[in-house]
Amino acid sequence: MELKLAASEFLKQKRIAVVGYSRNPAETANAIFKKFQDNGYEVFAVNPAVERVDGVTCYASVKDIPGGVGAAMLVTTPEVSSIVARDCVESGVKWVWMHRSFGDSVSAEAAQYLRGNHVGVIPGGCPMMFLDADPAHKAMCWMLQLVGRVPRAV
Repeated sequence: MELKLAASEFLKQKRIAVVGYSRNPAETANAIFKKFQDNGYEVFAVNPAVERVDGVTCYASVKDIPGGVGAAMLVTTPEVSSIVARDCVESGVKWVWMHRSFGDSVSAEAAQYLRGNHVGVIPGGCPMMFLDADPAHKAMCWMLQLVGRVPRAV
């Protein structure tokens, strides 16, 4: 599936977990969380180390989010992505996006596991490249596709 189509399917989900939400407001996960909020999504922060950050409730796991979510955005290490992939399958998540631009959350093991359990996977890139994308993120998407950091197809 072409990346643009996969991103569109992911973004159709209106309840999204952002796994890796941080105590540091300058972190990528927090910016993605805010971007989803600003675009009308119901967003849930996942960080097992804290209960709240700047007024945002943090859940220990995707499995702990009341009512579940349709999608999960992983801004974690690849090792943690493999663990979270299992939580996503157990929770009925339909789409998982593993962040990759200049950092890396992509786990080939997690992607294979998710696909084997009929969960859509985007292994790389960032929804900010598609979600109300500003010119800088669009240019970043193009550049990172050239160097192989963002897939053209998933």
